[in-house]
Amino acid sequence: MAPHGEAITSSYTKTNFSKPPKLSSDTLSRTVSDISFELNREGIDQLKQLPAISEVEDAKCECCGMSEECTPEYIDRVRDKFLGKWICGLCAEAVKEEVEKNGGNKEEALSAHMSACVRFNKFGRAYPVLFQAEAMREMLKKSKLEGRGMRSKSISPRDHKGAPKKGGIARSTSCIPAITREMNDLTVAN
Repeated sequence: MAPHGEAITSSYTKTNFSKPPKLSSDTLSRTVSDISFELNREGIDQLKQLPAISEVEDAKCECCGMSEECTPEYIDRVRDKFLGKWICGLCAEAVKEEVEKNGGNKEEALSAHMSACVRFNKFGRAYPVLFQAEAMREMLKKSKLEGRGMRSKSISPRDHKGAPKKGGIARSTSCIPAITREMNDLTVAN
């Protein structure tokens, strides 16, 4: 840019370019490389031997409902692995984990995962907060059944069986009756 907005003068002059002349088609010739010539001669037989390219299909997971584009061969392999059901890769990993947990029963693992997905799709998507609360309730129920209480046991050296208990606040009664009594006194006085 020129200083102070001054225009730069140059020796550039506008020239008119003319269009190139059109070539007639009789002067043009097609170029053929050696490779393409050999492919045409020998490659036709080889092309007939190649397997046909299979088209992709949309496959819908029977657990979560997600769709993927897959070849028919892949769809058949997945169905062979999972008792005739097509499931996506994420659900397949979940089923594998479930198989490890339950001792190797693939049918039971697949039905457990499918029921979890169905429950989530019906209830979890519509009411995510309630679904999370239900999941927490199930976790607490499982921990209670397994013998673990609500609180974890401390591994502090002070908590030995022979050591006397030191300090601590113990609640003897609930404060709710006292609050209720005060509320009733206020309503009676007014």
